[in-house]
Amino acid sequence: MDINVLVMIGYFVLMIAISYAFKKMASGSSSHYFRGGGRMLWWMVGATAFMIQFSAWTFTGAAGQAYRYGFNVVSVFAGNIFGYLVAWWWFATRFRQLRVDTSTEAINHRFGKGNEQFFTWMIIPLSILSAGVWLNSLAVFASAVFKHDVTLTLWVTGIVVLLISLMSGAWGVVASDFVQTLVVAIISIACAVVALVKVGGPVNLVTEFPSGFITGPDVGPHYISLLVACFLFFFIKNVQSINNLQDSYRFLNAKDSFNAKKAALFALVLMSVGTLIWFIPPWAVAILYPDAATAHPELGKNATDAVYLIFAERAMPLGTVGLLMAGLFAATMSSMDSALNRNSGIFVRSFWTPIVNRNAERSEKYQVRVGQAICMVNGVLVILVAQYMHTMQTVSLFDLMMKVGTLMQAPIVVPLFLGVFIRKTPDWAGWATVLFGLMVSYVIVNVFTAPDVVKLLGMNFTQREMLDIAIMWNIFSHMVFTGGFFCLTTLFYKEQATERTAIRNKFFTDMALPVYADNEQDEFDRLQRDKIGKISMYMGGGLLLMVLVPNPLWGRGLFLVCALSILLFGWVLHRSAERGARAAKGVPIDKTQEVTPHR
Repeated sequence: MDINVLVMIGYFVLMIAISYAFKKMASGSSSHYFRGGGRMLWWMVGATAFMIQFSAWTFTGAAGQAYRYGFNVVSVFAGNIFGYLVAWWWFATRFRQLRVDTSTEAINHRFGKGNEQFFTWMIIPLSILSAGVWLNSLAVFASAVFKHDVTLTLWVTGIVVLLISLMSGAWGVVASDFVQTLVVAIISIACAVVALVKVGGPVNLVTEFPSGFITGPDVGPHYISLLVACFLFFFIKNVQSINNLQDSYRFLNAKDSFNAKKAALFALVLMSVGTLIWFIPPWAVAILYPDAATAHPELGKNATDAVYLIFAERAMPLGTVGLLMAGLFAATMSSMDSALNRNSGIFVRSFWTPIVNRNAERSEKYQVRVGQAICMVNGVLVILVAQYMHTMQTVSLFDLMMKVGTLMQAPIVVPLFLGVFIRKTPDWAGWATVLFGLMVSYVIVNVFTAPDVVKLLGMNFTQREMLDIAIMWNIFSHMVFTGGFFCLTTLFYKEQATERTAIRNKFFTDMALPVYADNEQDEFDRLQRDKIGKISMYMGGGLLLMVLVPNPLWGRGLFLVCALSILLFGWVLHRSAERGARAAKGVPIDKTQEVTPHR
């Protein structure tokens, strides 16, 4: 059997084993199933916060953009870095202190029950659409590597993701995200190091890039100013997309306020390092393999999105393609399983229990069963959406992701970001701003488009530059017009001594009140370190077998270094858990540790 297929089989077995290992931890209550009961350590929460923002699109659509245009693509990810920096500085702790299990419960407290229902039915369909984009991006690689039918790839991946989400809920999702972070780190660092060696170092990478590393092809005299503007606009966009009530679930899993803050810092470090190394191989491909754009003609318009595959096939030792595919599956699965778990929690807590099944028994096990059923439905819908998107061969993956992000997500994000700061707004400001934002999206696409803006300014841009102008026009419009609409709703606010006002005031009070771990937390900490430590050692052992693959000495050495690094990491975690267990047996419980009830 092909070595790459064996690597993928081993990866899928590992992912399912992770979910099984954490199954008991998710069985305690619906809160544990939907958000790990708010018991997770910072390095687990930080890894999942990072992986949620990461997907196979990074290795496909974004890599293709890097291959064609050079440095330009970094602007998207630099915005992510700034977003996590702001999360570490202010948002992460406050989101954890909301003391809710789902993001829509937080929306309820801020904007009322009507908005909770409105955003429930905006968030769920949009997340299915976004997950479809991620899964479709994965299919671009899988179809070229394994020569299998795309439909088979989509269904196999979807079923594995469902198993992870179904068996252990948030515990399995976050644990698998952490291990998948290790997988992504291995393949990214290994490919980046080899790429730099083959092109002769970072200086050659920049100077020999065929179309101009900073500018890329098809640029005019205004491009440098345009590039700076792109960075600024993506800073604004990604600060909002990472730090809003819809995406507050990134930090709801943390065991306390301090761990939420450390999780944001960990995600910031991962994104910063990743942005420096992810695009080195695509940039190197543009220098080393000029025929890369025609190497996989079966991919049609998306042929350049397979440049990572080309690098792994031609520059890396045998077996690396399997690891690359594992990294791609990891990136896609981490985004999908988080979306499925989040959607099931939102559906159960914000719709099924309060609306459909109000008079029936609401046991914890019953809520978990309903959540599992919804998880299955969502998973099937994601696969079907991805199949449909695969037929859209005339749309590049980069453009598709940008359109979904700027035109559809922006109207939802604006009120959920600004509402954290601007208190005195009527409850209808939430849903009304989204509807207004959707109208803004329609206008900037069909009525007053980016070319109209350029014509009004009396400036000339190339066709390539117009793509950047269009994205910035979308971001600017929602920032000014949609954001301005939300701010103007403060004119209609009237302070009233009602129950609704009290709930809204409590929302802001809770945000400022720290959450401390209770006396039961030590056992959860030990279990997390022990389970992740053992799983990491299993993964390191599997990677160690790659040394047996017939490769040049440097290739075997590369696999050996990667395997030993993972084994050492797992051993340290496991030993830490053992020491913690021995210490707990001889140390009495200090009941003064709990400052506020854990929630």
